[in-house]
Amino acid sequence: MYKIPLFSLLFYLNLPAACGNSVPVESDKGRPEKPNVLLILTDDLGWQDVKCYDVDQPSPFETPNIDKLAKDGVLFWQGYSPATVCSPSRGSILSGKHPVRLERTSVRGGHPPLPFNYGSSLISPWMRGALDISEVTIAESLKTNGYKTGHSGKWHVGIAVTDYPEPKDQGFDFSKHGFGSHKRMTDRTKGFATTDPSDPFYLDEAGFPFDDITQDGIDFMDENKKDPFFLFYCSRLVHTPIHTRSEALLRKYYEKLGIEYPRESDVWDEEGQRNAYYAAMIETIDHYTGLLIKYLEQTEDPRWPGHMLIENTYIVFTSDNGGMEKHTKEIITDNYPLDKGKINAKEGGTRVPFIVAGPTISSNIESNVMVNGLDLYPTILSWTGTKKQDNQILDGADLSVLLDNDPTDSKLVLDPETGERRSSMMWHFPNSSMQSTLRIDDYKLVREYVATEEKTELALYQLYENGSKRVDIEEAKNLASQMPEKAKEMNRLLEERLEKLNARYPYLNPTSKAALPNKAKVPTVVTHGVDGENVWLEYKNNGANVVKAELIYTENGGVPGEIWFPVTMNLTSDKVSVTLPKGTTHYVFNLVDENNYLIGYPDAGYQKTTKVFATKAIAVK
Repeated sequence: MYKIPLFSLLFYLNLPAACGNSVPVESDKGRPEKPNVLLILTDDLGWQDVKCYDVDQPSPFETPNIDKLAKDGVLFWQGYSPATVCSPSRGSILSGKHPVRLERTSVRGGHPPLPFNYGSSLISPWMRGALDISEVTIAESLKTNGYKTGHSGKWHVGIAVTDYPEPKDQGFDFSKHGFGSHKRMTDRTKGFATTDPSDPFYLDEAGFPFDDITQDGIDFMDENKKDPFFLFYCSRLVHTPIHTRSEALLRKYYEKLGIEYPRESDVWDEEGQRNAYYAAMIETIDHYTGLLIKYLEQTEDPRWPGHMLIENTYIVFTSDNGGMEKHTKEIITDNYPLDKGKINAKEGGTRVPFIVAGPTISSNIESNVMVNGLDLYPTILSWTGTKKQDNQILDGADLSVLLDNDPTDSKLVLDPETGERRSSMMWHFPNSSMQSTLRIDDYKLVREYVATEEKTELALYQLYENGSKRVDIEEAKNLASQMPEKAKEMNRLLEERLEKLNARYPYLNPTSKAALPNKAKVPTVVTHGVDGENVWLEYKNNGANVVKAELIYTENGGVPGEIWFPVTMNLTSDKVSVTLPKGTTHYVFNLVDENNYLIGYPDAGYQKTTKVFATKAIAVK
């Protein structure tokens, strides 16, 4: 196992990186054709959590290694995640497909559509529980081109860690899950790590706890450096729980923030970026990022004697979604000037740090070009000379031409479908924030799904002027009433894109106690039964026609982690029927009426309280 010597680490932390333009042109002789790729995906790291992204008021968080990486490459001010929560973003980055196309638009899916709780007016639609095994991941593509592929840390592309398919089922030669130093502490106010080597989280000479996620990533690179490699490094930081194992680091931020140590209450209610625990977590992920980069800087490339690995490695640093501003009673961070945070489609939920450095990329450049985690798959294919699979759909844009020529020229980013300049991005969150958004150049439309006759509410914001001059990134000035035609046209384009991807939408909840429109007209179930291999249900029309029917079924009902799928049912005037899929253990009926009410039978309860859905479903005898 490779382990960075502490004296070497402290020495190398002060060395300039050999990224970007720092590599002389004459040194390119003998460069291996296939470069390495290190993709660093942080968890819940907000746009304003990294020092080099400071705008308006300065952040107290210290991120020297990430800041240096930005100086060695390109910092994108308008970088976005594919989704506003973790799991769909990770699946999209790995597959190169939009969350809507993947049918994975939130964190926990694969169950019958249910209202979140007793009072919910809306019901989230069905979504897949995991990335389908048929999806060709970036790791699988790279393996066809001779790459060694590794994953370290968080996976969360299914409901649970052990959900099929796992990393090794989808192209990774090496995979090791773990929580690293972020493993939950019994009490975050005591029991800190020590310098004792027998301590599993012993502190290095820089005062940071040992992290097996980072060590596993370094070991993978070290053991596979004779071949081109791809490392998907997925830290658990800076997701909850909010804690640190370094007491010295915690005390440092107490002092920096002007807060007396320790606080009488452990509930952190300081407004803004004043959570000392979170500040320590930010500096810790920065330190681990530095360890990965320093390994590349101090390790000779066996494929290119006399040169270090860093000289032929592309590095991407980004986050799976925006920062989580608050959790339960604890204020974590503040994404201001961006509005909202994780789980919301406003800018604070989707705009993320996005930094790229590498052997063909110029250094010290800041760009206002819109980029997205979806773009990484096609870009990595170009960097590595890897062919796209036959008939493979990739929804992102190849950024390699942009990065190689002029990272500030948006005309170099081409829409994969039209071949023209990409001017827009779309997001859809019907399972969490009940929003869809469309950004076209300077303007952004936010569509809210609501329990009214209109079904949606629209907001329109002008974020920029001419792509870079800041106007309203706060999304504070709703222009929908001033520019109704523009809002209407953007809504039409949004709907067109969603329909093209067969998007699912929220439903109205007929069991809600709220005074919802047309609730009295909702059809009611009369009876149901089995006829050979067919199952059927009869219903009564109370004034609203049934326009769609699905059977939601599972083949592993009754166990934690059960996965459910939909199949369309045949629909007549008062009856629905379908052939029961082979292997089905349990099923429920879903009817949708013309007013968008979802009638689930049997009643399966609520998402918040139901964990094993088969307990309330119909069992196959």
